[in-house]
Amino acid sequence: MSTVHKIGRRKTSVARVYVKPGTGNITVNGKDAKDYFSTDVMVYKLNQPFILSETVGQYDVTVNVFGGGNTGQAEAIRLGISRALCEINAEFRLALKPAGLLTRDARMVERKKPGQKKARKRFQFSKR
Repeated sequence: MSTVHKIGRRKTSVARVYVKPGTGNITVNGKDAKDYFSTDVMVYKLNQPFILSETVGQYDVTVNVFGGGNTGQAEAIRLGISRALCEINAEFRLALKPAGLLTRDARMVERKKPGQKKARKRFQFSKR
């Protein structure tokens, strides 16, 4: 089995995820995942697809991620890993889909409109 390549997105983060058989190492932008993400919650998010599909320690993951912040990047990586696992074995979909790991979270910051302060905030109305 060769490397599986998938893309995950969240907010303005884009993660290119490469999954191949291995020992469970997760490398993000050349660093170990524990070093790249400061909190254990973020590292847990990356491992969630493996925990639900009961494949912890069976695959090595290499990730190139850019854009957004910590949470957006972690969730983009999680989506990419989930998609890759589904391509490896279609039965994993039954475990990942109910947990919401295959759903692309489309919420993004709305653009600022011309003639307004922010995306939806208007200037104060003045009667005179």
